[in-house]
Amino acid sequence: MLTLYHHGSSVCAAKVRFALDEKKLAWEGSYLDILAGEQFSPEYLKINPRAMVPALVHDGRTILESTVICEYLEQVFPDNPVYPADPYDRAQARIWTKAVDEDLHPSCSAITYVASHRHAIRKNVKGFEDFLNAPSNESVETRKRKWQWIEKGFEAPDIADRVRLYDRYLHLMEDALAASPWLAGEQFSIADIALTPYVNRLDMLSMQGLWQGGRLPHVTEWFSKIRARPAFRPALLGWIPAALANDLACNGAKSWPEVQKIIFAS
Repeated sequence: MLTLYHHGSSVCAAKVRFALDEKKLAWEGSYLDILAGEQFSPEYLKINPRAMVPALVHDGRTILESTVICEYLEQVFPDNPVYPADPYDRAQARIWTKAVDEDLHPSCSAITYVASHRHAIRKNVKGFEDFLNAPSNESVETRKRKWQWIEKGFEAPDIADRVRLYDRYLHLMEDALAASPWLAGEQFSIADIALTPYVNRLDMLSMQGLWQGGRLPHVTEWFSKIRARPAFRPALLGWIPAALANDLACNGAKSWPEVQKIIFAS
């Protein structure tokens, strides 16, 4: 039995759902509303003391970290593989997954916060002390940095660099896709699965202008192929609450001019 603890807004959870569905594995979902703090319940903290999603429980044993979960699924369930068979292509795919974990994910979190989440937080949080004292798995320094995002938006000190880093990865994808139809060679793979939630997050934030309009034609074609895959909609869109999807789209559209200033004025 595979049980996935997850939430609709988590890009890491979306990655694992996408991998599960592409591998045609049956799984049960235990949905945690992380925006309401359900990840801090005593029951879930026994599963993941870091209070993060996703977490996979397989026959009573827990596997954490989304990339590790995907590797585990590939090893335990080799049918319908999502890792390339060719050693070189597999190495390239793992480089993409490593880059996502180390570089792109923090930038995705920052842009999502600044473009959308901060508006909801400003309505519901009285001030910094209220924000700092809310349940969290983050350090005080991280909370202080996020408070700057909330107060200053795109004027926060590190945001422009994070937007540029995100754009740099889109260009790296463009270069890779100019050489092959998928990110790690001739076949759809974990590299494409890993990047999909991050491009989809920009799409949900109404920031398609980062690749559309002839700017990154190979990324545009790639994302169209991704969206056409049967697993895409249930894994990437099916678990996102309608109100959250609307907030991301509306707030992201309002934020798009700020992103344009950073990218196109650079």
